[in-house]
Amino acid sequence: MNVPCKICSKRRAKRYCPGVSGDICAVCCGTERENSIDCPLDCQHLIAARQHEQLAPLSPADVPNRDIRVNEEFVREHEHLVVWLSRALGLAMEEARAVDFDAREALAAIIRTYRTRESGLIYETRPANPYAAAIQAALQASIDELGKRLAEETGMTTLRDAEILGALVFLERLELQHNNGRKRGRAFFDFLRRSFPEPQKSRVAL
Repeated sequence: MNVPCKICSKRRAKRYCPGVSGDICAVCCGTERENSIDCPLDCQHLIAARQHEQLAPLSPADVPNRDIRVNEEFVREHEHLVVWLSRALGLAMEEARAVDFDAREALAAIIRTYRTRESGLIYETRPANPYAAAIQAALQASIDELGKRLAEETGMTTLRDAEILGALVFLERLELQHNNGRKRGRAFFDFLRRSFPEPQKSRVAL
């Protein structure tokens, strides 16, 4: 029996789509995936598409905050901070059910906040997007928690704004590299959860 695609109602459905709870055609799967469809990350068709996805090359002119140098040496020296914030970002995205563009907006806002701190001002930028605002708030809470833990363990404040800013810019560049450009895309979130799994309880060190 020929079952019509649940999305276009024109072509023959050939695969089950958990995002629409119905059968769809291959064309709609390709065009609507992570655009009009909220695709579960464990969908076999999404996983297969990830393996063959060709991301647009990132032009240096499109990279924000280019004046902030974040090289391999910085990442090695501040690995624990980078990992801590990466996990916090992934958890915040999961709790907010956010997409990659929400994370991009949140990172841009919190980076602007820390840039003003470097100039001696304290001005917090808040995104109008509620998903991005939730991620930003969670990231700031995570930074505050890390600073508190370090102070308790070392007896001094060892977390500097410049280090936090560098780690945030590093995450911003990762998002730009992994974002697939789809409106509901979560390729960057998928990268975070695979690259920075939940930590085991241990002492925090930098």
